[in-house]
Amino acid sequence: MRDDERIALLRERMLVRKGALGTAHLVAGHVANARFLRASKGVASWQVRRGRLTRDRLSSMRFAHDPLEAMAGRVWMAHEAPPEETVAEAASYLEQYPGPPGQTGHCELDVDPLFELGVDGLKADIAARLDAAQGERAEAYASFLDALDGFSAMIAHAGTAVEEAGGDAKTAASCRRIAHEAPVSFLDALHLVWFATLGVMEGDQVGLVVPGHLDRTLARFYEADLARGEVTSEQALVCVENLYLLINEYIPDGLAMSVMVGGVDADGRDVTNELSYLCLQALRRTRLIYPTVGVCWHEGTPRDLVELAIDLISIGCPNPAFFGDATIQRGLRSLGVPADESCHYINSTCVEITPSRSSNVWVASPYFPVCQMLLDTIDAEVDSGESVTTFESFLTAFRERLGEAVATGAANENAARELRRKYGRKPLQSVFTRDCVGRGRDIDDGGGRYNWVECSFVGLANLVDSLQVLREEVFEEKRLRLAEVKAILEADFAGHERERRRWLEGHAKYGQDCAAVDGLFAEVVDFARAECAKHRIAPDDAPFVPGAFCWVMHEALGRQCGATPDGRRAGVPFADGCGPAQGRESCGPTAAILSTTSWEHSPMLGGLAYNMKFSRRFFNTPKGVEALRDLVLTFLRRGGFETQINVVDAETLKEARQHPDEHRDLVVRIGGYTDYFTRLSPEMQDEVILRTEFAQA
Repeated sequence: MRDDERIALLRERMLVRKGALGTAHLVAGHVANARFLRASKGVASWQVRRGRLTRDRLSSMRFAHDPLEAMAGRVWMAHEAPPEETVAEAASYLEQYPGPPGQTGHCELDVDPLFELGVDGLKADIAARLDAAQGERAEAYASFLDALDGFSAMIAHAGTAVEEAGGDAKTAASCRRIAHEAPVSFLDALHLVWFATLGVMEGDQVGLVVPGHLDRTLARFYEADLARGEVTSEQALVCVENLYLLINEYIPDGLAMSVMVGGVDADGRDVTNELSYLCLQALRRTRLIYPTVGVCWHEGTPRDLVELAIDLISIGCPNPAFFGDATIQRGLRSLGVPADESCHYINSTCVEITPSRSSNVWVASPYFPVCQMLLDTIDAEVDSGESVTTFESFLTAFRERLGEAVATGAANENAARELRRKYGRKPLQSVFTRDCVGRGRDIDDGGGRYNWVECSFVGLANLVDSLQVLREEVFEEKRLRLAEVKAILEADFAGHERERRRWLEGHAKYGQDCAAVDGLFAEVVDFARAECAKHRIAPDDAPFVPGAFCWVMHEALGRQCGATPDGRRAGVPFADGCGPAQGRESCGPTAAILSTTSWEHSPMLGGLAYNMKFSRRFFNTPKGVEALRDLVLTFLRRGGFETQINVVDAETLKEARQHPDEHRDLVVRIGGYTDYFTRLSPEMQDEVILRTEFAQA
């Protein structure tokens, strides 16, 4: 069987299995948690109990294998839930262990200790530390050892599944080896990346740990195997494709997983290698929602790496994205990340940036609905008798409200951090996060090197477009009073279509290269940054970091918000990131890029996504592909943070909505992540369709 046929068949089998998966495996997991926690009820230390829970969860994992698969590690998931009385009893018991609040995962793990020492060597190192430790440090080390026992057992179970299925003997042997020893091959190292990622998510019950920079992590193993003739580039590609299939089967739809390629080392040298290309090429035959593959672009990025990503995009694969390496590194260094670490980061799932291998950063915490705050400001000013007489005084009132929200948000995150410290604990993630082992502290107890929180301001383009309308209509031209604006908005423009059209079309908008509007956007972003900078995050006085990342929250928060002065009706989704609101790039893609890059992106490490959408007709000739490449490079050279592209016609999207079964694997970019179009809510489908579609190069 040819490799392309093999991957196509595995892909189809995966989609069938995932389509038939219900929630029984989740229910079974809760029942297992109750059983495992009962077994340790006599242990006084919660840290130690968490280690045993991780051990028992991992030791009980079972795997399935298809002889066509080049990798082990496909999780077997229960399809039948335990009896109802068992489920009820477990739920009652677990009520005493409520899950602590706060973010989990969204990081790339540190697998270097596994690569250097192997599981057994790492256990020996921690055991030596335990012998010299006392109190809470001793409890932490004990929990780390229990977690590693479960991790080793999990890998062994995966190897057993390969043997029982009659799979490749080399795959089974790889699992037997790395269950205890350091990796010696590319397959070993790739397996360990997957098992560490899976082990933390499953054992510690952490969400969305990502594979990260596979080209950096695996390069030395790949190059050594190539030199020895142990692997070919095609065989390595099949392995990476299998990893992508494993990710898609395990991670529920609607979330995000990320791989990054390219970038520079601490000395500024490009680190692109053959694996960088393979990680992108693996998208061509898998064509699924996971992972996104971000290109860390800098002036020394090879042209053919960029062109490979552009080629994939041009054929309708939206997974590649481009990240401005210099911009992001500048932001990381401003937060105190040294140069030798700022070059190694990950978009932790969508576009939020976290330092690789050492992150306890919480992302998207919280989301701030800035347009609702604008409406609240209008209401307050009308109720107070419209005491403000200038646009600047109105803007000051809005800023005060936004500042109060930021202060409340930071306080809530600090409270969540303290609850996590008391009632959380993630021993396996701690082992794979710098500097938890060195400090003898769990990641939830401040063991990680970087502990900041990234919040997100949603609907910035709608806010700025609305402020521009208010500035001109109310304060400069004095066509309307704020009370009249409020009445029109509360009516959702019923009987006021003329005003809605004027507000929507009669005023300059963000994305049209208008200096006044773009300057207002820059002012708002700078104010948000300054407000966040006033607050610090426990446990180590870490920064509160802004972003404009949306995920799906531009639809969720838009649904909850009334009409806004930019002409947006009540309930309509907000803009999907740092770019213009849907349909407002009326001056073309270049003008939209000029607006979007007219302000400094580097402080917004919480994530910025600039979505572009092109018709397939745009790529009917090589000129279209070249034009897209030039647009992307213009965005990046002007300091752009991240850009992602959909290449799909609105008519195709409408057809998919009418006949979803015929388009079940149509993948589109949303607010920083990819998803199947047919599983989106009707409101989100509308949002994607409404985005400006460029059809001519």
